[in-house]
Amino acid sequence: MSATPQSAPRPLSATRHPLVTVLALVFIVLGLVIGGLGGWLLNLGGSAYYVAAGVGLLLSGILLWGNRRSGALLFAVVYLGTLLWTGWESGSDYWRWVPRLGLMTGLAFVLSLLTPTLQAPVPRRLSRALAAVLALGFMAAVTLAFVPHGVVDGHQPFPEPSSGAGLEPTRDTTQLQPADQPADSDWTAWGRSNAATRYSPLKQITPANVATLQPAWQFRTGDLPKRRWGAETTPLKVGDRLYLCTGRNQLIALEAASGRQLWRFNPKVRDASIPYTAACRGVSYYELPVAGARTPRFADDAADLVVPAPMLVHATRTDGTRPACTARIIEGTLDGRLIAVDADSGRPCAGFGNNGQVDITLGMGEVPPGYVSITSPPAIVRGVIVTGHQVLDGQRRDAPSGVIQAFDVVTGKLRWAWDMDQPELTRLPRQGQEYTRGTPDLWTTATGDEQLGLVYLPLGNAAGDYWSGSRTDNQNRYATSLVAIDVTTGKPAWHFQAVRRDVWDYDLGSQASLVDYPTPAGKVPAILLPTKQGDLYILDRRTGQPLTPTEERPVPSGGVEPAQRSPTQLFSRYHTLRREHDLTERDMWGLTPIDQLVCRIQFRRAHYQGIYTPPSADHHAIQYPGYNGGSDWGSVALDPRRGIIVANYNDLPNYNRLVPRAEADRKGWLPREQQRADRGAGEGAGDPQVGTPYAIDVNAGWRLPFTGLPCKQPPYGGIRAIDLRTGRLLWDRPFGSARGNGPFGFRSGLPIEIGTPNNGGAVVTASGLIFIAAATDDLLRAIDLKTGKELWHAKLPAGGQANSMVYEQGGRQYVVIVATGHHFMETPKGDYVMAYALPPP
Repeated sequence: MSATPQSAPRPLSATRHPLVTVLALVFIVLGLVIGGLGGWLLNLGGSAYYVAAGVGLLLSGILLWGNRRSGALLFAVVYLGTLLWTGWESGSDYWRWVPRLGLMTGLAFVLSLLTPTLQAPVPRRLSRALAAVLALGFMAAVTLAFVPHGVVDGHQPFPEPSSGAGLEPTRDTTQLQPADQPADSDWTAWGRSNAATRYSPLKQITPANVATLQPAWQFRTGDLPKRRWGAETTPLKVGDRLYLCTGRNQLIALEAASGRQLWRFNPKVRDASIPYTAACRGVSYYELPVAGARTPRFADDAADLVVPAPMLVHATRTDGTRPACTARIIEGTLDGRLIAVDADSGRPCAGFGNNGQVDITLGMGEVPPGYVSITSPPAIVRGVIVTGHQVLDGQRRDAPSGVIQAFDVVTGKLRWAWDMDQPELTRLPRQGQEYTRGTPDLWTTATGDEQLGLVYLPLGNAAGDYWSGSRTDNQNRYATSLVAIDVTTGKPAWHFQAVRRDVWDYDLGSQASLVDYPTPAGKVPAILLPTKQGDLYILDRRTGQPLTPTEERPVPSGGVEPAQRSPTQLFSRYHTLRREHDLTERDMWGLTPIDQLVCRIQFRRAHYQGIYTPPSADHHAIQYPGYNGGSDWGSVALDPRRGIIVANYNDLPNYNRLVPRAEADRKGWLPREQQRADRGAGEGAGDPQVGTPYAIDVNAGWRLPFTGLPCKQPPYGGIRAIDLRTGRLLWDRPFGSARGNGPFGFRSGLPIEIGTPNNGGAVVTASGLIFIAAATDDLLRAIDLKTGKELWHAKLPAGGQANSMVYEQGGRQYVVIVATGHHFMETPKGDYVMAYALPPP
C-alpha cells in the first residue's frame, strides 16, 4: 500500500504584522498609564481594577511585541474581567458603561482581526466571527446612546385642568395693573404676570398641531458685546407691542404681529460696566391712573397718584392717544441706573428723576465700573419701584452695598432704602457716610404682591461668598433668604432662610411664584420658592411659615472655619430636584478609562462628605450641586389650573479650593478694577476675595482641563413635572442633546439626549405644552406636559439661554425666544429675536 501523504504543519509566523506592532505599543503605553494611575487611585482607597487592568495590558503588549498568541489570550482575560467588573459596578446604568468598555471594545475588535497573523494563528473564520460579534455589540451600544436614559415615570395620576380658578392667587381686582392681571393674549411681566407662574392660557397651539410650527418673523437687535455675552432677555407683550432690552440695555419696541421696530432708546452703557455677563433679563411695564384721582399713599407726599376704587381708569385722548409716559417702561441698567421711557414713543419720561433716569449708586461710596449692575426687571408694587442689583462676585469683601431701594414710579423719588446692617437708615446717607458695604444683594428677579403690599426678595450672599468669618449678625440672618418687604414702610415683614452661613454661593437665584395652596383648612396665599441646592419650599406668603414638610438634618463640619459652620441645615421633604444619593467614585466619567481614572483620583483626593461639604484650602472640596443649581435664574413654571410645577435643573458639581492669600498674590489674582485687561474667567475661577484670608478657585461643572468634559457622568441637566399639591414626581427626563457639546471644545452635532447644562426657564400653556430653550444645543423645544416627550424643536441661530414667552396677536398665537447665546454656557452669540407660529390659515 502506498503511504498517504500528510499535510505539512502550518509554519509559525516569524514576521510581526505592522499593525500588531502598533497595537502592542498602544497596549504597553495604556498599561503603564492605567496601571500607574491605578496604583495612585488604589493608594487613595479607590478601585483596584485599574492596577489589574494596567498590568494585564502591559503584559499583553509585551507578548504581542513578540508576536505571541498568548498576548491576545491575556487581553481576552483582561477584556472579560473588564466586562464583569463593569456589570458589577455599573448595573444597568448606560452612561457608566461607556468609559469602562468603549475603548476596550474597540481595541478588542482590532486585535481579533489581527490574530491570524500571530504565531500559532487563530483561524480567520474564528477571528472574523469574534470581530463581528464585537462590532455588533459596539453598534448596539452606539444605537442605545440615541435612546434617552434616566427617564423616570412617577406613576402618579396626571392632574386634569380645574374648571374654576384652580390655584391661581386671589387678587383684589379693583386696583390692578396689567402686570397683575394680564389679558389672555398678553405677557405683561417677566414671569407673564406678577404672580410669576410663566403660564399662558392660550390654546391655539396644541400637542396635536405643534409639529407644524414655523418661523413667523425674526428681528436682530444689533447689540453684540465682544465678550461676556448673554442677554437672558424675555420680552413683554402689552396690546399690540413687544418691549425688550438688549445685553447693553438698549430698549426696543416691536410690532407684535410682524417684529417691525417701532422705536429704540439707547442709554449708552459702556462695556466697562458689564459685570459677569451683559445681561438684561427684562423690563417692567406700568400704567398711570387718571391725573387728578389722588389719595395719599405716604404720609410725606399726599399728592402722589394712586389707583382709585373701584376700578383702574387710564387717561386717553379722544383720538385714542394718551399723554406721554402714561404708560411707561422701567429698566435697570448695567451701570446702576433706573430708566423710565414712554411706552408709546421710547422717549425718556422727563418727570422721572433726572430727565428719565435715577442713579441707584448714590450713597454707596466708591463703585468701580461693573460692580453695581441691575440685571433683572424691578418689581412695581402699589406705585413703588423696588430694585436690588448685582454686586460683582468674588472681588472684595468691602464691595458696594447690596442695599434694596424703592422709588416712586411717577417721580423717581427715593421712597425708602433697606440696609440690613443700618435698618434706621431709610434714606440716602448723610455726606461722608454710605450704605453698609458687602451686604447680601438682590441680583435676580423679585416678586410683587399687590394684594398684600409685599415684595418678595430672593437674596444672595454677602460679598466674599466662600468666607464667612467677617459677616455681621444681620448678614448671617438675611443672606440666602427670601425676604418679604412691606412696600409702604420698607421694613421686613418676614424672612425665610434657605441656607445658614452660606459658603457655597447658593444664592437664591430663582424668582418665587405666587399661588393659592390647598390645605385641609382651605386655600392659603402661598409662595413657591425653588433653590440652587434643589429644594422646593411652599410658604405662607403672609407669614413666611412653611406649608409643606421640612426638616433639620446634620451636615458636614470642618473646613477652614469650623466654628462658623452650622451643625444642621434645613431640607425640604416636599420635593427636591437633587439626586437621592451623594456622589461616589463610581459616578466619575470620561470618554476613556484614562480620563475617567483621572476624575476618580480627583474625587478621592478631594474633601467630600455630601451636600454642604465646607470649602477647604489644603485640598479641593466637592460642592454638589454646584452654584448653577438645582434651579437658577430661569426659575420654574407653574400650571395653576392643573396644579403642576415644571422645573428644569442642572445636575453638576463644582470642584473648589480656597487659595491662601499669599498664593493668590503670587498668581496675580487682582480685583477687576486693578486688572490690566478683563481675564474673562468663569465666575469664581480665580476670584481674589480681597479682604478675606483666601481667594477662591472654582472649577464650575468640575471639568477636566484637557478634554473639557465634566467628571460626573451624564445626565448634566433634566426637566421634570411635579404635582403641586403633593410634591410627588409625575415624570423626569434628561434635558438637552450633545449637539453643542463634545471633547476639546468641539460641538459634536450628535442628537444624543445626554442631558446638558441649561440656563433659562420654561413656559406652560393651557393646551398642555411646555416651551423651553435653555440647553446648550441651541434648540427651542415643545414638550408634552403630560409625558415629557419632545413634540417639536427648532434650531436657533444662537444659544437660547433665556426664558421664552407666548402671546396672541390678530388671532394668531406666537412663541418668542431671544437667542443671544451665553459665554458661560459656551453657546454661539447672536442678537436674534425669533418668533414662531402655526402656518397662517
